[in-house]
Amino acid sequence: MGYSELRRLSVVVLLFLALANAGPSSAATLAFYNKCRETVWPGIQPSAGKAVLARGGFQLLPSQAYSLRLPEGWSGRVWGRQGCSFDPATGRGRCTTGDCGGVLYCNGIGGAPPATLAEMTLGEGRQQDFYDVSLVDGYNLGMSMVPFRGSGQCGRAGCVSDLNEVCPAGLAVRAGSDHRVVACKSASM
Repeated sequence: MGYSELRRLSVVVLLFLALANAGPSSAATLAFYNKCRETVWPGIQPSAGKAVLARGGFQLLPSQAYSLRLPEGWSGRVWGRQGCSFDPATGRGRCTTGDCGGVLYCNGIGGAPPATLAEMTLGEGRQQDFYDVSLVDGYNLGMSMVPFRGSGQCGRAGCVSDLNEVCPAGLAVRAGSDHRVVACKSASM
């Protein structure tokens, strides 16, 4: 877990997220970068009582970036959904990993495990910010978070190795016609 007044954080959830501060006690910017060779649909779930941002999810093509302003004091989690297909008229569909109830816009609904999570809590005023990348809900794709313009000794957090390649058979989630491993369950699940 890292801390400081980060305010700009990159999360490369193979997707890459960046969080930057525009100044003391101002909102933060969360930058998403898709470094995967496939499209990823980031899901966003706020903590209780916090605002739903970007309707809770969106599509991010390979090598595409997207920035999102976070209100002061916001906390929540971000994860990458893969293998998604949505009806353009209704937004209904499904994702192979990280699905949030069969909809494009998660609107506060969390992702189905296994999914790699980026978690953050922004302090208000001069309070510290906290962030981490967690595998508590399992792993589906590499992710890292990198703070920019923070005031402390904040470093990169994440797991960018492909853990699906070494996932034990009993924890592997397989999909597609080739039955490839697309996610790895947490041993505690």
